[in-house]
Amino acid sequence: MFDYIFMTIIKKIAQYSARLCMLPLTLLFWLLSIIAEKNSLVSSFSQLLSLIPGKIGSYLRIGFYRFILQHCHDDSMISFGVLFSQADTEIYSGVYIGPQSNIGSCVIEKNCLLGSAVHILSGKRQHNYSQSGVPLSKQGGTFEKITIGENTWIGNGAIVMANVGKDCVIGAGSVVTHKVADNSIMSGNPAMLIKQKSGVAAND
Repeated sequence: MFDYIFMTIIKKIAQYSARLCMLPLTLLFWLLSIIAEKNSLVSSFSQLLSLIPGKIGSYLRIGFYRFILQHCHDDSMISFGVLFSQADTEIYSGVYIGPQSNIGSCVIEKNCLLGSAVHILSGKRQHNYSQSGVPLSKQGGTFEKITIGENTWIGNGAIVMANVGKDCVIGAGSVVTHKVADNSIMSGNPAMLIKQKSGVAAND
C-alpha cells in the first residue's frame, strides 16, 4: 500500500512538472493561434514534440497536449514519433499510442492500445477527386471524427478510417474502411470480420 501511494505521488509530481516545463511552448501555441490556423499549428508543434524520446518525452507531450487537444488524459502514453494533425482529438485514460503513429481527428476511448505506425485518418473522404482537370489539392474534402471504442487493440501498421467499436482487435497491417461492431476481430485489406470475441466464427 505504501509503495502504491508513493508511486502515485511521484507520478503526479512528474505530471505537474511536465506541464510546467511545457508552459512556455503552450503559451507560444496559443499566441500563434491568434494569427495562424490551429490545426496547422498542432501539426507543426507535434513534429517537434514527437522527437523527445522515452518516458520523459511522453510526460512532456501529454503536458502540452492536455491544453491543446480537445482532451488528453494524464494517464495515457504517447510514444516517440507520434504525430497529431487535428486539435479536436480526444485521448482518454489508459490509452497507449505506439511509436511512429499518425493520429487524425478522432476519439480514442479508455484503455485502447495502438501498436507502432498505426494511422487513424480523419475519415475516408478527406480528398475529392471527381473534378477532371482540377488539381487534387484544390478539390477539398470532408473530415470525419473517428471513434475507437474502449478496450480496443489495433496492431502495428494498421490504417483506420472508420469507427471501431468497443473490445475489438484490429490485426497488424489491416485497413479499416467500414464501421466495426463491438467485440469484433478484424484482419486484412480491406479489414474483414474473422470472428467475434465471444468465439463465434464469422461464417457460423
